[in-house]
Amino acid sequence: MKGFCREMEMTQTDGRMEGWLYTIRQNRFGLQFSRKRYFVLLNNTLTSFKTVPTDQNEEPDRSASLDCCIRVTDNGRESFHRKILFIFTLYNTSNDLDQLKLGASSPEEAAKWIRSIQDASQKEFPFPDCEFVSHAEKGLVKLDVSKRSRRKNSVDWTNFSSLNVETIAPDVIAPSPWKIFGCQNGLRLFKEAKDWDSRGRHWDDHPAIMAVGVIDGTSEDIFNTLMSLGPMRSEWDFCFYQGSTVEHLDGHTDIIHLQLYSDWLPWGMNRRDLLLRRYWRREDDGTYVILCHSVYHKKCPPKKGYVRACVKSGGYVVTPVNKGKQSLVKHMVAIDWRSWNLYMRPSSARSITIRVVERVAALREMFKAKQGHGFTEFVSGEFMETKSCLSKINTRPLKTEAKRFDKELVKAEEMEKPFSARNSLMDLNDASDEFFDVPEPESSEFDSLIDNSPFSQGHSQLKIPSPAGIVKKLQDLAINKKGYMDLQEVGIDENNTFFYGATLQKDPNLTQPCSWAIGDPSTFLIRGDNYLNDHQKVKAKGTLMQMIGADWISSDKREDDLGGRLGGLVQEFAAKGGPEFFFIVNIQVPGSAMYSLALYYMLKTPLEEHPLLQSFVNGDDAYRNSRFKLIPHISKGSWIVKQSVGKKACLVGQALEVRYTRGKNYLELDIDVGSSTVARGVTNLVLGYLNNLVIEMAFLIQANTAEELPELLLGTCRLNYLDVSKSVKER
Repeated sequence: MKGFCREMEMTQTDGRMEGWLYTIRQNRFGLQFSRKRYFVLLNNTLTSFKTVPTDQNEEPDRSASLDCCIRVTDNGRESFHRKILFIFTLYNTSNDLDQLKLGASSPEEAAKWIRSIQDASQKEFPFPDCEFVSHAEKGLVKLDVSKRSRRKNSVDWTNFSSLNVETIAPDVIAPSPWKIFGCQNGLRLFKEAKDWDSRGRHWDDHPAIMAVGVIDGTSEDIFNTLMSLGPMRSEWDFCFYQGSTVEHLDGHTDIIHLQLYSDWLPWGMNRRDLLLRRYWRREDDGTYVILCHSVYHKKCPPKKGYVRACVKSGGYVVTPVNKGKQSLVKHMVAIDWRSWNLYMRPSSARSITIRVVERVAALREMFKAKQGHGFTEFVSGEFMETKSCLSKINTRPLKTEAKRFDKELVKAEEMEKPFSARNSLMDLNDASDEFFDVPEPESSEFDSLIDNSPFSQGHSQLKIPSPAGIVKKLQDLAINKKGYMDLQEVGIDENNTFFYGATLQKDPNLTQPCSWAIGDPSTFLIRGDNYLNDHQKVKAKGTLMQMIGADWISSDKREDDLGGRLGGLVQEFAAKGGPEFFFIVNIQVPGSAMYSLALYYMLKTPLEEHPLLQSFVNGDDAYRNSRFKLIPHISKGSWIVKQSVGKKACLVGQALEVRYTRGKNYLELDIDVGSSTVARGVTNLVLGYLNNLVIEMAFLIQANTAEELPELLLGTCRLNYLDVSKSVKER
């Protein structure tokens, strides 16, 4: 295993990055397969080889040039033939079929490749003069097979991990909801204090309790250990008996079933099990977030002999400290043990929860005992133990619609064309790759762990499904059934009449549910006058625009260009011929329906008086994607939601697909939250708690030069206890 890890190391110099990756492809039957290739990224050129290049003039097998129209998305974890890979996809923003799916052996490698490719795609042509749509006519990616320039002396890429491990400060000023109540086993213990209990003296029936400790290990190793459901987990998790993956939803989300030991529970208390929806993500600073809450799943009903406890919220936050050599680990749980009140006092239930979070101390001691040894063996084969055989035979398409399968057949046929006829990212996928792969190292502890798993026994040969079976699976995928249900899930109302810009009521007093108000600008931190020198952010003092309306709409499809619809707020002003300019942020949220949260901001002064805003409004999409920022803040709500959303500014166009519509008197940004698996996972979690949340947001255009500083907020908003059942239905 250690030899394998050394082989997979990446190297990096200025403008250059190289290492082994896996190309993830589909054959004409819709089956996914992976092929190992050596990739080199030099400036804005990405090349691939079947072996490690040994000569400076060695010609690559495939080559592609990256420009500003290439996007990279993080697809999370997937399993391919007893390998857990961390997947990311390069795609052309003007051609959905033009994409390249790659896999790295660790989340850190994937994150570094993603960042390097993003930087390279913006390096050569950061802000092209031509309009965004015109790139499709020119050819977004220019392919060539060229001679490779001499490699510079490489350094170990792992040495650069310290550049990104320092904690990124939040961009929101908010008090901590946690109050310390004790210290035990070297861990600080906290409870979540409510607004009406600012001193932290009152205990809820099912309080949120958090343990905080420092562990001598990298955040990546600890993340892999926490995600494992294999037998190695018993070395530190004294609560754990056995676990399995019920359903793999996407690379960042799955449904897991955990059975707990009973010997650590009070005498006479029955065994407990948990059915959890687990979501994870990696932050830019190297922090890993793992969040869980209880769900119901039709494939895993309550089991005889177990009482199913309910996790209201829980998870881990693993933050690298001390240049990545150590990690600050926070473990939080709020759980209802489902016990008879007469049998168990609240203090007893609380003691059990405290015992659960003390697993951090056991994790710390295990890392101390194994210091200096690799932790790759803790990445277990839980994907192989999933109750669905789809993961084993890798039949999951890139998209779940039947139409996508037809497009993939066309794509496979295009790959068989002569090399000179191809001109896209897909050229880095050679048709012959289906029959040639780089040999892997000898079997390791990881292989033996998989071979001994319950799923692998009796499944030594891969069974190719019959044509009828493939059609049946495609039909099931096209139906796209949701196999689980959040315990907080609610329905949709069938209201039909509305006026664009006024479907969500305004409540300045912040008392009415399902309403909006203007947020306090001083809550948010933005770049000050001297930011380029001191990198300090300051409190915002006001906003450039005034929020005048909001929409909360549900539909069976995307609702774009709300500002251009007749009878709406924007068109009413346009008909009067006034000088007002409107800025519309339309956040499109996938759920049981497609929800649109549209926020309307009005500028009363001429656009020409605000050069940065004018450049943004009249610029191309590449420029807009590199500048538009959103700062989120959950001011009231569950810890799990606050942790999932965060308080850090995000360049929206770098993370999500955004469609820009420039009208006569407005600019609308239609933001597709479903375009990212990471964002989609957060959204699914937020929707379950939506009517218990107060959400605040601020929008701004990032200032990059001294002339553009200081930054100024475009606008803010505060959304009070939104309810999906009160969204207005669009026909």
